[in-house]
Amino acid sequence: MHAERIPMPTPVDNDRDFASQKANSPGRGAAILIYAFYLGSVMAVVTAPLGVAIAHFKLGRGAAWVDSHFRFQIRTFWLGVVAGGIGLLLWNLLGYFEAPPGIAWALGYLFFTACLVWMVGRCGVGIHRLMANRPIDNPRSLGFGGAVVTLHD
Repeated sequence: MHAERIPMPTPVDNDRDFASQKANSPGRGAAILIYAFYLGSVMAVVTAPLGVAIAHFKLGRGAAWVDSHFRFQIRTFWLGVVAGGIGLLLWNLLGYFEAPPGIAWALGYLFFTACLVWMVGRCGVGIHRLMANRPIDNPRSLGFGGAVVTLHD
């Protein structure tokens, strides 16, 4: 009698199975949608509150690694709201103290441009890690979630 030979899975096959399981993790699609909403808020501000509402609703209902993205997204929204409030307050104070319009304009432009770059950067890091099926290392950070951002090939 000949014994039927059963192929043994290779480590690469196991990695692919693990990656496909992570790619199908609960909540992953919602996390992608929320990042899209945040990036869309550059043109239509109403999408950011919709994104944070979804993130709050989905938090704790997905895979643990996806929950790190939801925490990161929630924190991105609320830190952005606080930063925007501080920027508006400073801008109004400049007007109250009758600062030259060029100074108020420069502060507003530079501050809100920096906030926009920060938000888009956080979304970029989040999308990159989500597409690689990786969690956000430090979702409570003020920066880019513990990611080291480099600008080289």
